[in-house]
Amino acid sequence: MRDAYHDQLDELTNELVELTRLVAGAIGRATQALLDADLELAQRVISSDADIDAMYVGVEQLAFDLLARQQPVAGDLRVIVTGLRIVADLERAGDYAMHVAEVARRRHPSSAVPPELRGTVLELGQLVQRIVTKTGSVIAARDLKLATEIERDDDVIDALHKQLFSILLDEDWTGGVEAAVDVILCGRYYERCADHAVSVARRVAYLVTGERVQALT
Repeated sequence: MRDAYHDQLDELTNELVELTRLVAGAIGRATQALLDADLELAQRVISSDADIDAMYVGVEQLAFDLLARQQPVAGDLRVIVTGLRIVADLERAGDYAMHVAEVARRRHPSSAVPPELRGTVLELGQLVQRIVTKTGSVIAARDLKLATEIERDDDVIDALHKQLFSILLDEDWTGGVEAAVDVILCGRYYERCADHAVSVARRVAYLVTGERVQALT
């Protein structure tokens, strides 16, 4: 019975890692759809959000079953409760990937990103994809060093986000209001997605140390 219990705990961790893979893939495809005005790819990202939602429900149900049937204490209880919080962060990150794809779909057949901002948006999307991928390794290995790297990665993403704003608010901007709104929205979606990755890293730090942290150093 206890072997089955610990197998379920391992399954909870494995499902969270798989969810990071799904979310990171959605971010990468959404970025490509946004830059290439790829309607089919954008629709795939939007449709695949149902898979992320289904996995979220499955992880949540597994955690609730463990709480109800096993009445865990101490470290095991922390694993389950932390897992519930992590899966919520990852589900929201997936929603932001979907929102980027929705911008791409709305502006088709044109690209929502003006040529002068393509490099910045591409870099932003790639960084966010990598930071979410990295959360999978943090969850799997409970790696506090890697968790700290995620916090630093997020600083770079925040700087790029601010760079987008500075370009769009400059008096020399001639790309129009519609393009500015689209890019501002997508920048915000990427930034919030990265914030959820940081939240996951901090939750893993709590899981390992038992102490809540406001920032990883």
